[in-house]
Amino acid sequence: MFDATAIRKMQRSHGEGAVAFDGARLTGLRQKGSAKVLLPRVRGVPEIVFLNTSGGLTAGDTLDYRVALEGGARAVATTQAAERAYRAEGAPARVTVHHRVGPGGWLEWLPQETILFDHSALARETTIELAADAGVLMLEAVILGRAAMGETVQELQFSDHRTILRAGKPVFFEPFQHNSNILEKGPRNALFGPHRAFATLVLCAPGAEDAVGAAHAALTEPGVEGAASGFDGKCVIRLLAADGWPLRRQILQLMGALRRGAAPPRVWQL
Repeated sequence: MFDATAIRKMQRSHGEGAVAFDGARLTGLRQKGSAKVLLPRVRGVPEIVFLNTSGGLTAGDTLDYRVALEGGARAVATTQAAERAYRAEGAPARVTVHHRVGPGGWLEWLPQETILFDHSALARETTIELAADAGVLMLEAVILGRAAMGETVQELQFSDHRTILRAGKPVFFEPFQHNSNILEKGPRNALFGPHRAFATLVLCAPGAEDAVGAAHAALTEPGVEGAASGFDGKCVIRLLAADGWPLRRQILQLMGALRRGAAPPRVWQL
């Protein structure tokens, strides 16, 4: 018989990681609990790598990642590996991402995939605050289970809210909800059809709409459906794939196009 009191007694994972740069100078570094921050030595733009040492997320876990850039700082932030949301009984795991990019700054927030397992429950909120002339490239990629392991996701609670603010005003707002009510409609539901992997890339900067042509030219990966649109200082790209591997290859192609040929972060390199 299921015992709800046992859940309340289970140990939960809590992590906080925060990094701050002023120009090229590191001015802040905070690590707490299961969250660690790695700063690999690379030439050029600094790389920030967040790591969740708990190995995944389940009911009641919390994770908080933050980057603050001032003095025209530029940085690439990512995660050391794919984040995994496992079976959750009770309250969902919660992930908070809050980045600030000051005047003249540039941030690339390129976390690796989030893998959602059967019966997982995850609530994530991503907020990126930009100064009037700052820019960001933001990625979110999600995979429903692992096809190679024969996994099928039948029960799921997933909410993912993404917001980009420029000078305090919202310029991109996307509340996303994917739960068992959708999955019950079958493998070819109206939201994803036969696909189990999806991603969104958002380039937000003055003139970003001009990147639509380069994005379309990079949408060449077999087995991936994608489209790009540009408007009002944004280029938004949507991707759907049958599994995570072709999706990842397509994302890497788009990274090269949108980042003007710059190499992907080291942890992304195949």
